[in-house]
Amino acid sequence: MRFLSLLQVALVGTFVAVLPVSASPGLKLSISGPDSVNRVDNLKLVTTLVNTGDETLKLLNDPRGPLYTLPTDTFVITDAKGARPAFTGVRAKYVPDRAAALNDETVFTVLAPGQSVSITHDLSTTYNFTLTGEGAYTFEARNFFHIVDSNRAVTGLHATVDTHVTNIGGKLAIPRPTLQRRAYFIGCSDERQALLNVAIIDAQQYASDAVSYLNAHTSTTQRYTTWFGIFRTSRYNTVRGHFTSISSNTFSTYTFDCTCTDTGIYAFVYPDQFGTVTLCGRFISVIPSVYGSLLHIFSIGAFWNAPATGTNSKAGTIIHESSHFTANGGTGDLVYGQSGCKLWALLFSNSAVENADSHEYFAENTPALS
Repeated sequence: MRFLSLLQVALVGTFVAVLPVSASPGLKLSISGPDSVNRVDNLKLVTTLVNTGDETLKLLNDPRGPLYTLPTDTFVITDAKGARPAFTGVRAKYVPDRAAALNDETVFTVLAPGQSVSITHDLSTTYNFTLTGEGAYTFEARNFFHIVDSNRAVTGLHATVDTHVTNIGGKLAIPRPTLQRRAYFIGCSDERQALLNVAIIDAQQYASDAVSYLNAHTSTTQRYTTWFGIFRTSRYNTVRGHFTSISSNTFSTYTFDCTCTDTGIYAFVYPDQFGTVTLCGRFISVIPSVYGSLLHIFSIGAFWNAPATGTNSKAGTIIHESSHFTANGGTGDLVYGQSGCKLWALLFSNSAVENADSHEYFAENTPALS
């Protein structure tokens, strides 16, 4: 994930619905933590979000933001020279509109006027300070939040934000336990393994088709410009290089971990742990009536409820997550969703070629573009 400049924030606001003028929503985000730590193991910060407005806000727990504890790139961290530590956490696929549509309150945080919520973030394995070295670091949390109204429509709001300074010394990085390739499937039921076997085949076809298309179209096309913006040979070569690497992967040798129970995000990976993809969602058991004895079991969660192919599909998710792997180019999560990616391609072609969702939508090609 990368953070937006003031100009980008203003432009991105053009595709975020405007909040009703009759209300006065407001959020304040602050960070607290130690003034100094003698080793990165002790680097734990607390973000506190306060509803400073006059209406109750239902906020999405966006994995890129401070309402989530997954080790994503939630913070902008700089030293006195403006240098940033290396990010070593996870990249996750997430679609705010899809999360808002879920009938699952765990994907939201609700704040009444004056109410606050505090989240502790362990940054010890999320950032590596070895290259930037010891010294004082300024921490600022991502302050853009998605608000969901009574009709499940999603709007956006920026919180006012405070920063925090911590002096870091001693041990500047700790090794993250390597995910073990204990099996091809980890914690996946027979039903989920069957779904994944289909998704693997579909994703392999998506990757192969994308490379074939790029090799056959070496100048501007509607499909390319829709997702990656103005055609430049250097940027085209970047995209083609990514898909060439992705297509060379054999997805049937990946490890798929089904133990994540979060229903708001599709999947996530550690970019430096090639071939391991964690898929999210959980099973729900329901007895259909008071007098009934049949137990219905169904799954909820963005990935498991996604279509096999097409927009935001299971196969497309595998492409998205594969593009995050460092070996495949190491894309980021600059913007999510089709409308956001299209606008990003128009405004920021240089970075669109580094965005994971843009790669997914190019591969899915739904609706089809020539």
